[in-house]
Formats: sequence, C-alpha cells, structure tokens
Amino acid sequence: GSDTVLSNILNLVKQAQGEKPPVQQMADKISAIFVPLVLGIAAVTLIANWIILGEFTPAMMRSIAVLVIACPCAMGLATPAAIAVGLGRGARSGILFRNAKSLELFKDIKQVVFDKTGTLTTGNFRISNFHFNSATESDFKKLVYSLEKYSAHPLAKSIAAAWKESSAISWKNIHETKGLGMKATDGKGNEYIAGSYAAAADVTADDSHNIYILENGALLGWIDLEDELRPESKEVVSYLKKKGIKTILLSGDRYAKTKHIADILGIDEVVAEHTPQQKLDTIAALTAQAPTIMVGDGINDAPALAKATIGISMSEATQVAMQSAQVVLMSHGLTKLPTALGLGSHTYLTIKQNLFWAFFYNIIAIPIAAFGLLTPMFAALAMGFSDVVLGLNSVRLFVKKVV
Repeated sequence: GSDTVLSNILNLVKQAQGEKPPVQQMADKISAIFVPLVLGIAAVTLIANWIILGEFTPAMMRSIAVLVIACPCAMGLATPAAIAVGLGRGARSGILFRNAKSLELFKDIKQVVFDKTGTLTTGNFRISNFHFNSATESDFKKLVYSLEKYSAHPLAKSIAAAWKESSAISWKNIHETKGLGMKATDGKGNEYIAGSYAAAADVTADDSHNIYILENGALLGWIDLEDELRPESKEVVSYLKKKGIKTILLSGDRYAKTKHIADILGIDEVVAEHTPQQKLDTIAALTAQAPTIMVGDGINDAPALAKATIGISMSEATQVAMQSAQVVLMSHGLTKLPTALGLGSHTYLTIKQNLFWAFFYNIIAIPIAAFGLLTPMFAALAMGFSDVVLGLNSVRLFVKKVV
C-alpha cells in the first residue's frame, strides 16, 4: 500500500505542506525580533503604569494584557495556513506541488518554455509513411518494433503500438541514448539503431524524416509520423501572453516543423534541433535572465526540468521527468497550467494579506492594552479572534477565482 501512486501523492503533499517557503522564513526572522520587543514593551508597561497608578496589581494586569494580545500566533499561522490551503486546492484540482517553495515562485514567472512532442502535441502519432531498403516489410516492422518497444519516447511508443508483433527479436543488449534513439546488438554482433537524423547524418543528407533505421552503420529505412496539437494548447499560450509572460518553444525536432507549430499557436520564440545538453544550457541561460517555467514530459526534458525555476511535468510523462519536475499536472494535457499560475499568485497574495493583518492588529492592539483599555480576558479573546480571521482568509483560497 505504501508503494502505490496514491500513497506517493499523499506523501508528497504532506512533505510540501510541512516545508517552509522563503516568505515563511522571513516571517520567522521577524518573529524572532518581535518576541523580545514585546517582552520589552510589557516590562515598560509594568514599570510605567506602576509609577503612574501607584499600584502594582493594575500595572501587572496591563502588562499581562500586552503579552496576551501580542501573542505571535497570528504571525506563525499567516504563511502555513495559506500554503496548506493552496497545496490542498492544487491537489484537488489535479496539480501536484512537490514542494511549498514552487507554489510561491509562481508569482515571479516571466517566461514559459514548452517542449513540443507530448507537451503541446498529444504525443499520439500516426505513421504517415515509411520506406525500407533491403529487408521485407514484415521483417522491417518486426525489427523496428523490437527496438522501439523499449523506448519511453512518444514517437517510439506510437510506432510500437502500431506495429506490435507477437514475437520480437531478443537483443544481447539494448539501451536508449538521450536525443539520439535506441541502439541494440543481436546475438550475432550486428548493431541496429532506431533514432533521429543525428544517428543517420553520416549516411544520408535527407533530414526530412522522423525516425531512421540503421544496420551496422548502413541506412535500412526511415519512418514519418504525424502528430496533432493538444486542443487546449492555443488557449493556454494565449492566456500566458495576456499575462505578459513570454512563451518559447524548445525542441529537439527540425526547425521547420517546430516553427510551423509555433506559428499556429502564436508562440514568441523558437529554439529547435537541440540535444538534451543544449536544452539544459538554454534553460540555464533563460533562468539566469528571468524566472522561467519549463514544461516537458520526456526523458530528454528531465535535466532542463530540474534546472528551470519551476519544472512542470505532465502526468503521462516518463518517471524521470516527473521526478525532475517541481510540479506535476495530474490531469491530462496543459489545461491546469493557468490554474497553477493563478493559484501560486493568489496563495502569495493571501500570505501577504495574513501578515499585514497580523502586524496591523498588533500595532493597534498593543497600545490599547498598555493604556489599560483591555483586560487580559478580553485580550485573550481578541487574540484568538485574530487567528480565526487569518484562518478564514486562508480558507477563501478554496473557493476563490484564481484564473
């Protein structure tokens, strides 16, 4: 039971709710100064009122009222209450925050970088055309299936599903190389590759196909696939542009295909034909310029997801991509991305409101208690009421419109 997906999700939410985001650390520092300051004010209140009133008991009651009314409970609750509600609403909405810090960082985001395949597109490909040189069609399909069935890439998954065979070739060894493809060796020592143009650049000048199949370094054939855009992609990109957030399409695919997708969706900038290392370098440079979100789903995107200010993964992504991301969109597609952005901004706004009321309340209430206008009993009631107000303000996040 503890190893199930549901249990892991619950543990991640609990861990995130228990973490302290930067604004909480700031509140803790203020509280560290606030507590000795209030103790000092209480001492001054006792001495001053004892001198003015000439009686110890009333002076002591006023000093106690100051201590009670200034109890820093409200300041301590201001951030965790809002964070807990924000993370809870995110989980209910299908947005899993792996840590509390990422929830706060959404307020600063200036640019969003999208991967193409499986992120802006459905990742459900259809084989539109293929060509083979020496093998028969059935042998070619069996070879390709035997290679691609081991890959986590959306292109490979679609080919394996379309050309599924009851019997596959048994490989002596097989592995997947990021940005290149599948490489296998059979029992006779023959080497086979199913990969991108980068794997076939030495044997052909034709770079217009999606997948190239090689046998012992010789081109055996190629495969073309067609993908469709996610229906929500254009709407999400449009929302980001309205918010003044720059959009960038970062892909390992050919520039012409990537630019075509970007033009349809209205994406601001295109960066294509990048290896995973180049993607990582690009994200590092962009993050250095301004707070950046990276949205991806494949094994190729994992390093970039980890490097971005906030890495966002899709629920159907590879496990390594999900582990590298700070946020996982559990519902299919990009539909919840605007909600994640809005929830992050409104959670931070709620924290600021809570902290404002906590400090404003103390600034007003402490002098009132010091001048004897509040008994300790009513001070305790007022202090408890301030916690209730902060709690109610935080709970508003559950129903508040964030998009």
